Amino acid sequence: MARKPVRKIDIHVHAMNYGMTEVFRIGGTRYATPAQLIEMYDFIGVDQGVILPEVFPEAAVVMQPSEEAKRICDEYPGKFMWFANIDPRMGDNSPDTDLSYYIEHYKALGALGVGEVVYNEYADDPFMDNLCFHAAKCGVPITFHVGPRRGGCYGIIDDLGLPRIERMLKKHNGLRFFGHSQPFWAEIGDDCTEENRNSYPTGKHKEGALVRIMRENPGLFGDMSAGSGFNAFARDEEFAFSFIEEFKTRLMFGTDFCYPVAKEDLGKEFGLSKWLDDNYAAGNIGEEAYYLICRGNAERELGLDKSL
Repeated sequence: MARKPVRKIDIHVHAMNYGMTEVFRIGGTRYATPAQLIEMYDFIGVDQGVILPEVFPEAAVVMQPSEEAKRICDEYPGKFMWFANIDPRMGDNSPDTDLSYYIEHYKALGALGVGEVVYNEYADDPFMDNLCFHAAKCGVPITFHVGPRRGGCYGIIDDLGLPRIERMLKKHNGLRFFGHSQPFWAEIGDDCTEENRNSYPTGKHKEGALVRIMRENPGLFGDMSAGSGFNAFARDEEFAFSFIEEFKTRLMFGTDFCYPVAKEDLGKEFGLSKWLDDNYAAGNIGEEAYYLICRGNAERELGLDKSL
């Protein structure tokens, strides 16, 4: 019997719908509208996406409050969910701010998590430490982007081997991190270096630091979105299939769509959906692992109604 593809949940996407012409992003693109996202979703087999609003100037030109993400979800019921984005400096710019107050406020409005956090300071600095504490206390996951340095990029800063992220996971009981970006996924291989960690390493490899950290820290999840996630799995498929089977309960499909993409170009950087479908059909990915990655893990971790 042929293995049929599963309609997916996108754990990581961006969209804006202010009803005006937004300025260009760095690189010359504009954010996709919700309607454009739905058109792309229909083409690649996605049911719903989690909108991650943009509140950090490190990674955005047009700021997008969490309230705007909620408004999009209200306008397109059943198509989108949302995270609130919590800048660890918000409130009174103190590492002692009661961030639980803000997190619980947004949870009451329907937010399912925090992110995408791209605060460009160290992953274990006092402000991030405080955010991690309150996210764990409130029982919500944090989606983060890892940056290799301060300035000239965005994302929480960690060193080669991700020791600072590991420190936060060990310190805060119940913390759930949804990891993402080039410096995060480059660590899947033993060939990760200072020179290639912010890019897309290629070729076969052995286990890298990320494998050990995931084994030892059940709160670390893999957000498979963007070119960084797709590259991590497509570069060495033999390793990828083993990794997927071992960590099938902690990997989640995502796109990180930021701008409209023509249908004929979707497979170039955003080919993860087809890659998963094809390898499931070929028997390289087991049925349980495939379902969990495509939607089951998101349903569980975000407390979703499976009938959606």
